Amino acid sequence: MSVSPILSSVPAVESDWWRSAVVYQVYPRSFADSDGDGVGDIRGVIGKLDHLQRLGVDVVWLSPVYASPQADAGYDISDYRAIDPLFGSLADIDELIADLHARGMRLVMDLVVNHTSDEHPWFVESRSSRENPKRDWYWWRDPRPGHDTAQPGAEPTNWESFFSGPTWTWDETTQQYYLHLFDPKQPDLNWENPEVRAAVYDMMRWWLDRGVDGFRMDVINLISKDTSLPDAPADPRTGRGDGFSHYAHGPRLHEFLQEMRREVFDGRDALLTVGEMPGVTTAEALLTTDPARDELNMVFQFEHVGLDHGTSKFDPRPLAPGALAASLTKWQDALGDTGWNSLYLSNHDQPRTVSRFGNDREYWRESATALATMLHLQRGTPYIYQGEEIGMTNGSFPSLEDFRDVESLNFFAQAASLGAIADDVLDGMRRNGRDNARTPVQWDASVEAGFTSGTPWIGVNPNHSWLNAAAQYDDADSVYNYYRRLIALRHERAVVATGSFVRLDVADPAIFAFERALGDERLLVVVNLSDLPRAFAAPTHWAGATPVLANLPEGEDATLRPWEARVSATGLR
Repeated sequence: MSVSPILSSVPAVESDWWRSAVVYQVYPRSFADSDGDGVGDIRGVIGKLDHLQRLGVDVVWLSPVYASPQADAGYDISDYRAIDPLFGSLADIDELIADLHARGMRLVMDLVVNHTSDEHPWFVESRSSRENPKRDWYWWRDPRPGHDTAQPGAEPTNWESFFSGPTWTWDETTQQYYLHLFDPKQPDLNWENPEVRAAVYDMMRWWLDRGVDGFRMDVINLISKDTSLPDAPADPRTGRGDGFSHYAHGPRLHEFLQEMRREVFDGRDALLTVGEMPGVTTAEALLTTDPARDELNMVFQFEHVGLDHGTSKFDPRPLAPGALAASLTKWQDALGDTGWNSLYLSNHDQPRTVSRFGNDREYWRESATALATMLHLQRGTPYIYQGEEIGMTNGSFPSLEDFRDVESLNFFAQAASLGAIADDVLDGMRRNGRDNARTPVQWDASVEAGFTSGTPWIGVNPNHSWLNAAAQYDDADSVYNYYRRLIALRHERAVVATGSFVRLDVADPAIFAFERALGDERLLVVVNLSDLPRAFAAPTHWAGATPVLANLPEGEDATLRPWEARVSATGLR
């Protein structure tokens, strides 16, 4: 394909350049494989930068490529200053940074510091003896009173792991338990210890000195815990409880984030900091993103990606009409002119946008572009997850053997032990499991979708024969080219990046309509989030407005077709 240079729309000297930027997340394992081993790598990313430059994105967020045993696909890090040979080398990262900067783009690295791998030298030392200087770098505790040795129920707390099972694992060598909110191979760092924080900050400065432009901070709201480690109300089926309120948004979280800002980011310009915060409230998000408090630029909140959850994410429920728009509006209103929103519908942990919130069958293109319009034209920084820009759908997982994700596999094992019906559990995994986001990017219609010349680590979606990037580059009406227009609109019009947001009450929950305003510039965004035609009459003060973007050819003014999106403007110069 031919590529026209699309440089960053904001100069590097602007400290808040990220307000008008668009971020693209790369999950390298599934992006592009340069050496035929079936696993994506850094050189594969370098080889696809033309695709990202043509798209017009400003930032690449790279999911973990650090040295790792890969118990949780790289989110279990054994060396923060080394690249796993699976993905390449430090020289490859340096080349990626240089190439991105030459193209006017930036690189944000994943920062995973709530926990490490159990193979990290810090933890190897910590578990070697109770007297080791690094013993207190992690959370070690004796069995609960009345239990002398490891046995079910002897764990220091009854908390349930995010990946099923207890959050504590017994260590035979030192005869104590260690805490891990995720997999047993991901022990939690003890941020109460100032030596831990100093080591983390030193590592972060090392990466910034190397040219990295910021960090996406994995589950950063879990670093401060209630040090009394209380139990949670127990589930009678498992005996374990949800300890979230005791280890999330703990008493020292804001203190730690402000210290990080002072120790790592102060004196460095043009950086992006975004914190992933499951369970964050609007009030907490406002505190975290208020520039006057010197914490983070923005956070990832999870409310809207939990709307279709029943008893768990693997118990999907139909999305109530209007629920998605209502949730996103709530966050727009709450953060207002003080805080800042991260705008996303999918990432490496979420199912595919068009399969989850749209209609990936009869209205695949229409719903993919409608959802993109709704998201990108709100106030905040939009995030595109790899493949979203071509409308990739959920994958195909005929049997349990087709799944790879530790979270899904552990859930299946636990559900089976409790007598759940296997087909029901598999159906939930097919709809909401993380593997949906991790099938290889569909570059073309060739074998393995152009992702690899070998055998991919996870199966390619069979629909790559028609749904692929190559088929969309020269199609003016493709999902990819629609994303290009959306991104260009954000870069060209300040009202998109920083204008006010006002939701319009149109008395139909299927229609998400809102106005953006900045000075004399105004945008009206109207999206039909349903499979049915909807009546819609624009407010009278929008009479004579100029259409600036639409995902369907011009239709009847008073009727929105299924998944139709319209954007009109007044006062644009």
